[in-house]
Formats: sequence, structure tokens, C-alpha cells
Amino acid sequence: MTIARLLGTVALGLFANMAGGMAHAQDKGECEVHYTRTACPGKEAESFAKCEGKASCNKRVETAATPQACQTVALKACANDRLDVTKSKVITAVFKGQALKSATGKADFCMDYEKRAAEFDKCGK
Repeated sequence: MTIARLLGTVALGLFANMAGGMAHAQDKGECEVHYTRTACPGKEAESFAKCEGKASCNKRVETAATPQACQTVALKACANDRLDVTKSKVITAVFKGQALKSATGKADFCMDYEKRAAEFDKCGK
């Protein structure tokens, strides 16, 4: 799969999940973090296990009571300790129906993750 096609697929999935998640988060007034994982080749089942076998899922975080707390949770969700299982992640967040952005204004919090270079794209290394 080409990078452009993968990004298109991720963007479409993010839009669909955020649209559904925004209404749900708005009703409950809490933080919702959206995960999209890219697995290392042949490791899809293991990588996607945290999302019930799917590449993408939403997780509500009831303890994040402010947009800033939700942003912190989203950035921490970028951590990848399974370097030979998960190639990379895209993490977005919604608080009370509003899409949040990273400290530098990006929708994908992992673009600002300080250990991105050390923890992403390490399959087979």
C-alpha cells in the first residue's frame, strides 16, 4: 500500500470515527481518544488486539476533565513499546465534541511525540 493511499485510508477512518465520536463525546462531556495503528508486516493481529482486532478504535477517558488533560492523554497514547509489532500510530482526540490539536496545531498528536523517531518505523530492526 502506498503512503498516499494509507494516509487517505487513515484520514477517511479518522473522519468517520470522529464524526460518530463527536456526538457521543458531546453527550457525555468527556475526552475521547482515537487510535489508528499501522502494524509491522505480519503482526496485524497482535498490533490491533488493543482495538479488538481493528486498526482503529476510540477510547473514552473519563479522568480527563479538561481539554488540556485530554491533550496530555492523547500525547501519552503515542508511546510505542512494541517496536517489532506496531510500526506507527495516529492519535487524535475530541473533548466535549470539539476536535483537539497538539501543542503545535496538528490533529495527529504523534507528530509532536518526542520519542517518535526512536519508537516508530522500527519493524525488523
